[in-house]
Amino acid sequence: MNDVTQLLEQINEGDRQAWDELLPVVYQELRQMAAVKMAMEKPGQTLQATALVNEAYIRMVSGIRAGSLENRRHFFAAAAEAMRRVLVDAARRRLAEKRGGGRRRSLEVDQIAAPEASEDLVALHEAIDKLSALRPEVAELVKLRYFAGLTGKEAAECLGVSPRTADNYWVYAKAFLLKEIESA
Repeated sequence: MNDVTQLLEQINEGDRQAWDELLPVVYQELRQMAAVKMAMEKPGQTLQATALVNEAYIRMVSGIRAGSLENRRHFFAAAAEAMRRVLVDAARRRLAEKRGGGRRRSLEVDQIAAPEASEDLVALHEAIDKLSALRPEVAELVKLRYFAGLTGKEAAECLGVSPRTADNYWVYAKAFLLKEIESA
């Protein structure tokens, strides 16, 4: 059993100190996930990868209840979700500061993997929420690929599905998200 699994078991048993021990073990992987994500963001972004990891981790510590992190896969899926929420909140703050922040643009299919503007990120977030209600496993794949920066193969492994199934999910997700964003 690896260190992450042991620490997650301690967290699941209610040991809050295990969170402090977990961060150094997973920090580098979380930092790489955040760096990949931030590299896809629009230049001039004020949020840095380190800040993204720290904010996401703080949200995880305060928001995850004992017993909910079954294994390493669940931990990194939760980290991807926390990063998504941090980025969406930052995009919403930027929109609130701009005049005419309600303006939206449509996305091309190949832009779904890396929307450039705050409006696009908020629209993507809303579309992912709709997708989650219909096909939660597909929405999880989107979160892992977009917000955690995983490749299709890595996301498939994380979800416990074949790479081919993950590819099928990705094709479906892109079409669904584009349709939702265009209709918004």
